[in-house]
Amino acid sequence: MGSYGMLARRIVETETPVMVQIQELIRGAGDAMSLAQGVVYWQPPNQALEKVKELVWEPSVSRYGADEGLPELRNALVKKLREENNLHNSSVMVTAGANQVIGIGYSLLFTLEVLKEILGLRNIIKSDGKAFVNLVLTLCDAGDSVVMFAPYYFNAYMSFQMTGVTNILVGPSNPRTLHPDVDWLKKILLETKPSPKVVTVVNPGNPSGTYIPEPLLKRFADLCREAGSWLIVDNTYEYFMYDGLKHTCVEGDHIVNIFSFSKAYGMMGWRVGYIAYPSNVEGFGAQLLKVQDNIPICASIISQHLALNSLEMGPEWVSEQVKTLVINRSLIMDALSPLGEDSVKGGEGALYLFAKLPDKYHDDDFEVVRWLARKHGVVLIPGSACGSPGNLRISFGGLRENETRTAAGRLKKGLEELVRDGMLQ
Repeated sequence: MGSYGMLARRIVETETPVMVQIQELIRGAGDAMSLAQGVVYWQPPNQALEKVKELVWEPSVSRYGADEGLPELRNALVKKLREENNLHNSSVMVTAGANQVIGIGYSLLFTLEVLKEILGLRNIIKSDGKAFVNLVLTLCDAGDSVVMFAPYYFNAYMSFQMTGVTNILVGPSNPRTLHPDVDWLKKILLETKPSPKVVTVVNPGNPSGTYIPEPLLKRFADLCREAGSWLIVDNTYEYFMYDGLKHTCVEGDHIVNIFSFSKAYGMMGWRVGYIAYPSNVEGFGAQLLKVQDNIPICASIISQHLALNSLEMGPEWVSEQVKTLVINRSLIMDALSPLGEDSVKGGEGALYLFAKLPDKYHDDDFEVVRWLARKHGVVLIPGSACGSPGNLRISFGGLRENETRTAAGRLKKGLEELVRDGMLQ
């Protein structure tokens, strides 16, 4: 008989996924509405889905493809990187997902619920893979130090933990802007020997919704180059920019950029992302392939076709969808007003607002989340899951406007009661 003590220590000591806890909370809270998970309400473009529908009986769709991705998709992505992201010296690997790092060493499950709805199919085999884990396994050894900034993306923190990277240096962010503190980074890169192997940021931010402006991002890149550290930039929300702001990328032989189809094209369950890694670093691609071949082998072929067909719709299609979130953001901003004018940050990009609770709830943010779910029927993410206790992450992307209006009403009522009376049962 096995025992709990025989399980790998690195996985036992890894944080429990907050979304697993949130999903349990939603199931137990009846008709609760979720402002928790970072998803969008739309599906992939209809034209792209129709083309995929025609491909389902194509024999090649059921076979393995090239580990690094379909050639036609990779060529289209290289073109996109040059024209949209100003990345001219980057090679591409297509992965089964971008930054939603949940696990490694488990069976790889892939959700094709949309395809099942379209075609009425049953028993579709599922698979799931992780671009960020690919990079951690390729770049880091157990015992290396790495740098993140609070509030951080909880799954990225977990991916370091479960791959044996336990020296995670968590830096502060500017309390006014939530921009990662570049002066702290400069200090830590000078003082830590050997230098941290990886520095990672999400831009625009998850969970903060804050956009790191180009001059600041370039300072990060310069500091990492001088220290001999890798910089991983997660650009999952590149198209989710508001109020006239424009997303930019940085490139260099020490920089890896991650991108995703999940949010922009509503392909969360189809699991397609891609890594843009420096072409000039000899052997980088070959090392990535070692990991890729032992985790997903390749991203789902039919998902890659959907990604290619969606990409052909152009960024304009995505922009039209993102415009609809501006009203959602305003509704949630109003719902958070009981917390006070200076309590809400972010919302410049991505799908998120980050809100500070009254000081007395600094150590009880998860209890506040549970209370809001059970009494007021609205679910959020506690900031403690992101390294920032006493805060809340609110997603405004997963519901249509009318649903968001209802959820915002529940949230505002709950926060008014919380500030006025506390967590009355």
